[in-house]
Amino acid sequence: MSDSSLVQIKGLRDGLLVTLGDAAWMIAQEALINRIEQQPSFFQGARLALDVGNQVLKSAELSALRDSLSEKGITLWAILSNSPTTESTAQILGLATRIHKARPAEAPVAKSVDHDAALWIDRTLRSGVRIEHPGHVVVVGDVNPGAEVIAGGSVIIWGRLRGVVHAGAQGNREATVCALDMSPTQLRIAGEIAVAPARQGPPKPEVVHLKNGRLQAEPWNPG
Repeated sequence: MSDSSLVQIKGLRDGLLVTLGDAAWMIAQEALINRIEQQPSFFQGARLALDVGNQVLKSAELSALRDSLSEKGITLWAILSNSPTTESTAQILGLATRIHKARPAEAPVAKSVDHDAALWIDRTLRSGVRIEHPGHVVVVGDVNPGAEVIAGGSVIIWGRLRGVVHAGAQGNREATVCALDMSPTQLRIAGEIAVAPARQGPPKPEVVHLKNGRLQAEPWNPG
């Protein structure tokens, strides 16, 4: 089982919700650490809520994980579990065991996006940050020059897109890219690539999709 199938990430009001797949604890924990090491800029300074499912974890195991995350600049603040033992352990360690989940109704998103498959990023992506996700990606913030977003599905930028975006990276030619201000360094959908021309006039929301084998921009009405 790959790390991407073992580790699922969503944005929360207070940080990131990471859900671990059904695997032995050592394997699941290793997959999480590998994912963090692959995207250190994304996780740096993050507050993490971890859904461990049916894992039965004791104090030593949760303490070791919390320390490992702390060394990487990540705060473990909540543990979600179906196990009373794990929940009790988390409470003893001062970790929350209940959270407010993602709030799709508060962040405008195109109706075609499947919320369960989307990675929500509630912050601006600065230069040097690279985001990869097999589903849709929603950024509530800007994508600055030098930042890169690669998605298997569509990409929605609720802000200014000035970096690099590759939607439909696994060959999905139905994917789209939406932004309130579309000024990318480079834009790709599936195997097609384009560089945005110099904008004329004030910025306006746009959606880019493939039409007749070419990237085409049209007005986007997200309401």
